[in-house]
Amino acid sequence: MRILVVDDEREMAALLARGLRADGHDVTVAYDGQTALDAAAPVGEAGGGDPFQVAVVDVMLPDISGFTVCRELKQRHPTLAVILLTARDAVGDRVHGLDAGADDYMIKPFAFAELAARIRAVRRRDALSVPPAINAGRLSVDLLRHRARVDGRDLPLSATEFDVLRVLVLHTGEVVGRPAMLAEVWETFENIDQNVLDQYISRLRRKLEVADAGVQIVTARGIGFALTVPDQATP
Repeated sequence: MRILVVDDEREMAALLARGLRADGHDVTVAYDGQTALDAAAPVGEAGGGDPFQVAVVDVMLPDISGFTVCRELKQRHPTLAVILLTARDAVGDRVHGLDAGADDYMIKPFAFAELAARIRAVRRRDALSVPPAINAGRLSVDLLRHRARVDGRDLPLSATEFDVLRVLVLHTGEVVGRPAMLAEVWETFENIDQNVLDQYISRLRRKLEVADAGVQIVTARGIGFALTVPDQATP
């Protein structure tokens, strides 16, 4: 998954990034709050890129506080999981962080294994909060039963085709970048031939067209793909 690490202590930031990358995550590091907010800008905005799934944010930053960063990140990306880090073990700080929208709070120093476990835990909670079915056009995608239907008729899909469709329908109307899609479906964006993703997109397009699903997969050249409905503006 894509993780944003925000910490002005460069040694700590490097340590976290190294450990998270060793776990197979795509990590971006920011040393101040504004750089973090710029890195998390939506696709299409200046500096914007593929969305992050988790942000690990130190409370004490040189420009704006980690609480403010957390609050703004959550306003922009409600599904982003934010874990705040602090060297102060004060109840008031923890309450402030949780009120700012943080999903978890860790006191420095901590073991990296605990942070990795906390990241897995917040992502599991996010998965449980996803609605069991999502509708777009005449398409209905049942995320719990791993089944897609069009007007009540099953849409035959392979496991990987369903996973690609799941990522797209969860972000209906939004562009999902290639690296993000590869990381979500294949759990990595390295050593994967991107032509494989193109092949699955092509198969899905054909199946959705044949089934008259009322949706289409649009290519955002050089960025990724978006699932749209006919009356929705193309990204």
